[in-house]
Amino acid sequence: MGNCAWASVGAGPDTLAVVFPDIGEPYRKVFTEIIDGVEQQARGKVRSVAVGPAQDAAELQTTLRRTGVRTVIALGRQGLKTAGAFDALGVVVGGISALPEQERFRGISLMPDPALLFTWLKTLVPGVKRVIVVYSPQQSAGAVRLARDAARAQGLELVALEAQDLAAAVRRYETAFAGIDGKRDAVWLPQDAVTADDATVLPLVLRESWNRNVALFSSSILHVKKGVLFALYPDNAALGRELAALAQAPDATAKIGLQPLRAVKVAFNTRTAGHIGLTVNMEQHSFDAIFP
Repeated sequence: MGNCAWASVGAGPDTLAVVFPDIGEPYRKVFTEIIDGVEQQARGKVRSVAVGPAQDAAELQTTLRRTGVRTVIALGRQGLKTAGAFDALGVVVGGISALPEQERFRGISLMPDPALLFTWLKTLVPGVKRVIVVYSPQQSAGAVRLARDAARAQGLELVALEAQDLAAAVRRYETAFAGIDGKRDAVWLPQDAVTADDATVLPLVLRESWNRNVALFSSSILHVKKGVLFALYPDNAALGRELAALAQAPDATAKIGLQPLRAVKVAFNTRTAGHIGLTVNMEQHSFDAIFP
């Protein structure tokens, strides 16, 4: 079989398969933790298959069907590329931030639910009234649409500034920070390769938010390490359990498209909190990672 590695937990009448990228550590650990969660939740046996770019999708589908598999959880871009070619098996998608094509699959995104982000923001920064986000429509239109509803539900004003490229994003941030109020405004870095670029944007927003005492939050634990106030990031095992539940749900009950991630952990930066004047009761909150 072309470029694929099996890790079988036996075959059974209700067999579920997980197809994931055949990559090395530390990235492989993320996928194995998700698979652990799938195995905890699955009713039957779970087969996990590591796939590379040369994988023959038709051959793999035939093999999976022969072992009793009816539904596949596709993780990551390579998992989706392989399982996306299946025509006789159900496919549930996880481990990606957005679907690259028309939404014909169901699954769970790596993008934390904006409702959870805003709940944590209001808990940690009670005086916040307005959230500013710079986003590229190609990558983050769906996230901003969800965020508008979430902000409205929590009495927050969402100021969503569109930027088509990196240069436009930098100009948007410079204008936003020029008129920002640290007592009532916060800045959200979305999962957006254009407007949350690590090389150009992150140093700029970290510097400006620090100088102006503005709460900055995101969806990357690495950002918190560098000085962002807090982030929500995936709880991999819990995400695996949710993907298994979705894969085993009747098709009729599942909406097409990616649901936002609700299986999250929280990272928090105490130094940044102290700098912007927040008093946070550390025993009251269950942070999963604390920096520095």
